[in-house]
Amino acid sequence: MAKVVVIYSGGMDSFTVLHRALRDGHEVYALSFNYGQRHVKELEVAHQVTTQLGLPHKIVDITAINELIANSSLTSSDVDIPEGHYEEVSMKSTVVPNRNMILLSLAIGYAVSIEAQAVYYGAHSGDHAIYPDCRPEFVKRMNDVSQIANYQPIEIAVPYLDCDKGEILKDGLAMGLDYRQTWTCYNGREKACGKCGACVERLEAFAANQVTDPLPYE
Repeated sequence: MAKVVVIYSGGMDSFTVLHRALRDGHEVYALSFNYGQRHVKELEVAHQVTTQLGLPHKIVDITAINELIANSSLTSSDVDIPEGHYEEVSMKSTVVPNRNMILLSLAIGYAVSIEAQAVYYGAHSGDHAIYPDCRPEFVKRMNDVSQIANYQPIEIAVPYLDCDKGEILKDGLAMGLDYRQTWTCYNGREKACGKCGACVERLEAFAANQVTDPLPYE
């Protein structure tokens, strides 16, 4: 049984990745980050899920980095969350500068310290249009660096890199997962907005699988 670190935001993609790692027989250590995201509700969901599963789970506060990486609508209340589809140019405001490189670097360090073999994260093809740090070329180079950055090489595992959100959901449904245990909406309100890029893509994924999303929407 391999020990692995899963970067677990509490969203539906990382929720599926978490269970994929468990299904593959790995000893999972979940790692979440509070980077000042407006949808911090996702961390509460992540805590509930890992507690229910009895998994080791760390939530690391890295909000101090917002002094350096500002101007994203996900972290700044001065920038409106855009509505629409991820492929629209307006969605670039949701990019948090260098986020995945930062999170992966911290996760790799954690993996080395607990003698894990890999770090899992949930990049997928639906993110490629807007998020450079979810594209195959980024993943490849991060994996190359992760092999040589420490005495212990760490693999960057991205099981859904070439899948869209509908395909990820299909795999999760096949595993019998309950997506009420996830939070996707960029607006961290009581109910999901149904209009931000994250909600639009999530609803498309459920429609593609001919299943009703169990989350309540405004």
